[in-house]
Parts: sequence; C-alpha cells; structure tokens
Amino acid sequence: MTCENPLRCEVVEPTQTATACVIWLHGLGANGHDFVPVIPHLKLPQDLAVRFIFPHAPEIPVTCNGRYIMPAWYDILALTEIRDINLEHLQQARSAINTLIQQQLDQGISADRIILIGFSQGGAVAYHTALQYPQKLAGLIALSTYLPNPEALDVKALKANQNIGIHIAHGDFDDMVTENAARGALKWLQDNEYDVDWSQYPMGHEVCIPEIRQIGQWISDWL
Repeated sequence: MTCENPLRCEVVEPTQTATACVIWLHGLGANGHDFVPVIPHLKLPQDLAVRFIFPHAPEIPVTCNGRYIMPAWYDILALTEIRDINLEHLQQARSAINTLIQQQLDQGISADRIILIGFSQGGAVAYHTALQYPQKLAGLIALSTYLPNPEALDVKALKANQNIGIHIAHGDFDDMVTENAARGALKWLQDNEYDVDWSQYPMGHEVCIPEIRQIGQWISDWL
C-alpha cells in the first residue's frame, strides 16, 4: 500500500484495524523501502495493531555530493561533524511529517499512539518534528543521527513533548555520524531535562539485529 500526500510512502497495515502508528524515516540516498524488511524482526506482539509508514524523501541536488540528485530530506552544504544544512529544507521536511501525523489523527489514531523513528538524516528530521510537535507523541527513536541547529527549535513548542520517551542508538564504528555528534544530541536533551537514554552497538553506520530487537521492545513498551 502507498500514500501520496504529502509524501510518497510505503504503508504496512496490521492484520486488524490499526490503533497505533510508527513513522520511520530513512537516511540520505535511501528510500521508503529501506526499513520495510525490518518489521518481522521487531517481534512485536501479534495483538499490537501498528501501522508502519515509511515515507520517501524527495529527490534533490545534494551539495556535499557534487550536486548529485538523490533522495534527501534536506541539502547538506558541508560534511562538518554536525552537518551544515539547508535549514529551510529541514523545516519543509518537518512540515511534511506533521501532515502525515495529522492524517493519522484524522483516521482516529491519537497522537500518544504515534512513534517517530529516524535513521541518520531521517533522524535529524525526526528530532525536529517530534520535539516541536504540539501534542504529546508516544515516543522518539533516533538511530545513528545528530541534532542539527538546536537553536532553531521553537522553545515555546517544546513543552508538549518535554516528557516524551526518547531512545538514542549508535554504532561503535560509525564513520558517517561520529559518536561525538550523536552524543551532542544526548547532552542537549539531558541539559533540557528530557527523558532520554543511550544504547550502543558493535556496528557501523547501519542497524543490527540486537538493535532491531531493542527497537521492537521500545515500541511494545510505549504502546
């Protein structure tokens, strides 16, 4: 199943009527198909009626890759440790994910039954979307990612999800997003009194089976 507005998406429905939703954002150069095969490995309880939505990022020229056109949530101007990015693109991506969330609300799924997960660049969008969403969400999972431009976050908008559960997961051998960059997000969240924890795995810029199993447990706990 696919959805067309505001983004093309892959949608995987549960066997019964959905009562919860996971929106999972891929990384730079990937697409919405990337994490679909992960679902069975989450080992979710059969009675947990979760709809999974995997949006496709738009295809745009990416400056740091020689203006090559590829799926990207925003343009990366320079591959600094915390990426130098096109902030307007990030805000547009956030708006698009907000629209996806609103579609779920319109279909009867409450905000506190919606989880955002993002990998790498998709994780940056998940941070900016979840932290500023006006209703409390079920949780946020940030995989192998960083928090760009925290100063751009709307301080007044942070209140609704001040107590949201946040899990950060990162690889020991990640050569794309440094541990220091990922821990920068952890420190910012801790400094701002968020409920956040950190998990680390012996992997590179990827996901691994123990991590996927843990994601499944986090989803089950929240829902």
